[in-house]
Amino acid sequence: MTELSGIQIFKYLPAAAKSEHTNCKECGCPTCMAYAIKLAKHQIDIEKCKYAPQELVQAYTESSKQPQNTVEINGIKIGGENVLYRHEKTFINKTALAVIIDMSKPDWKKKYSRVKDFGITLLNNTLKVDLIITKNGSVENSVKFEEFIQLPLKGITDNNFEKTSQELINIRKKAVTEKDENYSQPVYVYLPASNDLNNLCARASYYICKYANMLVFEDFDENLFTSLMTLRQNIYTDPQKPLQVDSNIYEFNNPDENSLIFLTTNFALTYFAVANELESLDVPSYLIVVPVDGMSVLTAWSAEKFTPKVVANTLKKFNFSQRVKNRTIIIPGLLAHVKDELEEEIKDFNIMVGTVNSYEMRDFVNNLMQSKSAE
Repeated sequence: MTELSGIQIFKYLPAAAKSEHTNCKECGCPTCMAYAIKLAKHQIDIEKCKYAPQELVQAYTESSKQPQNTVEINGIKIGGENVLYRHEKTFINKTALAVIIDMSKPDWKKKYSRVKDFGITLLNNTLKVDLIITKNGSVENSVKFEEFIQLPLKGITDNNFEKTSQELINIRKKAVTEKDENYSQPVYVYLPASNDLNNLCARASYYICKYANMLVFEDFDENLFTSLMTLRQNIYTDPQKPLQVDSNIYEFNNPDENSLIFLTTNFALTYFAVANELESLDVPSYLIVVPVDGMSVLTAWSAEKFTPKVVANTLKKFNFSQRVKNRTIIIPGLLAHVKDELEEEIKDFNIMVGTVNSYEMRDFVNNLMQSKSAE
């Protein structure tokens, strides 16, 4: 049984039947509808309404049960999920990635060092392997395999993709849609070593999407984990909160005071699209990232988050005019219509309109550099 919505709760209340005590305000809310919406969001106790029928109390109590338990292992929380699909609300705890270290093997120290030292940076976060599980010994900040399998987790060994995937789906559906306590344990998938890393990556990627709470690998590969962490970062985010990077002046290819200057917003997808292009060029450049609450270029302009004043304040914050002699800032082509406004506000720089799409930047920069050489 899924959680009751505000409308579903309202149908039980006096106002829905237009009976006595309609919108009585005794709960502290102005109307029965306001109370129903707060109750659906767990912002008020059901006991606050003296006139809630027992039928509602029972239905609300049942629907409010946590579908999946949360288990903490060495500071890493897994489980606690209460939806089937991310867009329904959000996923809670990202799929943990764990590696088995068998200390009886002669190369275990080398493997341990690789796992411990591995890390990638995505969206200003440094991501590491979440858990090391040891066999035949122990190391710092790890958990012994014998202790791990005693945890209140459901384990699946991935010997058959079709069987594993179907079992993961069945368990999550039983937990979320039926609130069946027999399926409330977080689930880990044990992935034996494989020489086919592409196949292993494909299977593990699917299990991150549906619906493993942890993946336990016998082997370790840096490229594999980089791919999985990148995928996971895109899934385990709150869909109601835009992904954003820090507002800053980013440098590419060792720029100096005469290097090209670009500008964009702090929406993560926009930033990385532009940054990847600039990084791949042989031309030194700066990228000014303005703070617009993680909105894309046109969205930020439409919401009046991207304004000449915001750009001017960003330049002033980082004292950018004192750092460079180049006095031309290249803005996204989608903002061509605000060129004059920007030049009126920002007296220290001229404004040049750049490309609409990031993939066009290479040709744009090449043409720009050829024009400069010809002068």
